[in-house]
Amino acid sequence: MERLRLGMMGLGQIGRQIYRLALADARFELVAISDIGRSDILKHLLDKELGRSGEVRLDDNHLVSSGTRTRLMHVERPGEIPWDVFEVDFVIDATGRYSSRAGLKPHLDSGAHRVVTSTLPGDDLDRVILYGVNQQQIASEDRIVSAGSASTTATALTLQTLLGRYGIEHASMTSVHAYTSDQSLQDYAAADFRRSRSGASNIIPNDTPALHWIQRLMPQLQGRMTAYALNVPVQTGSMLDITVSLNERGVDPDEVRGLFVEAARANPELIETTSDPIVSSDVRGCDKSLLVDLQGSIPAGERMFKILAWHESLGHARRILDVIACYAELDGKISKEAA
Repeated sequence: MERLRLGMMGLGQIGRQIYRLALADARFELVAISDIGRSDILKHLLDKELGRSGEVRLDDNHLVSSGTRTRLMHVERPGEIPWDVFEVDFVIDATGRYSSRAGLKPHLDSGAHRVVTSTLPGDDLDRVILYGVNQQQIASEDRIVSAGSASTTATALTLQTLLGRYGIEHASMTSVHAYTSDQSLQDYAAADFRRSRSGASNIIPNDTPALHWIQRLMPQLQGRMTAYALNVPVQTGSMLDITVSLNERGVDPDEVRGLFVEAARANPELIETTSDPIVSSDVRGCDKSLLVDLQGSIPAGERMFKILAWHESLGHARRILDVIACYAELDGKISKEAA
């Protein structure tokens, strides 16, 4: 079968990671990218993402690497990109700016067959897919799809693993997240007081949309969960601190840890465990959605258990491509074995 033709809007961190992963995957051909940045700077940042200078070159408004020519455009809004000209099968919106149906629909109007956004939506799209949790729910009529977020998928995989063995009375999640590109390095007046403070020198408490979407996609947790986020001044590596109150008393801690070891064996592309005393920078380059810290996963009472787990944006970039592969298989564009 022919490779899937992908278009992408946004060449930030997630976009660059998707570019790298797509280059190494025979299923995908990234035919066009739109970003507002200067071409030479975008090329330079891709070199850094790929790990060596000269891997990418500019040739007549194209990014060329590993035999792949990708048209580079400088467009600010989705409706201005002529996706029909490039005959794309899927468009990835990796800007982080467009999370509503109204914001993403112009991609379809411009010729995209299906749009997958890298962020959680601000309103109802056709589907929110957390790969490894609910990808079996995809439908051929889905046109605007969210692939969730790194912390949402990691949290859902953690809770799904526990629910496979125990009943959960309540779960509390704190996402300890590396600072993001939309945060200011210095104090700067933004939309709210806390987001106006320097992301490089403060721990900044935030709400997280993961709470809403996990309860919606996993209805057995409805009303049984709280969640919060802390943006911290580290560049790479984010952590989940999840405490669950189980229905059973006296749960064996080794049994709980063993559940995650077994889950990692069953789903090695999604889940990994470690007994090493790792820190946030050790997570750099991890392409799993969930890296469970067995040392940091400990009992917190007769029915309570605390799980520490890690994730990085590369894992989310890979899951975006996994979601696309699921739809491509449904559409008959790739075989099940390839997906």
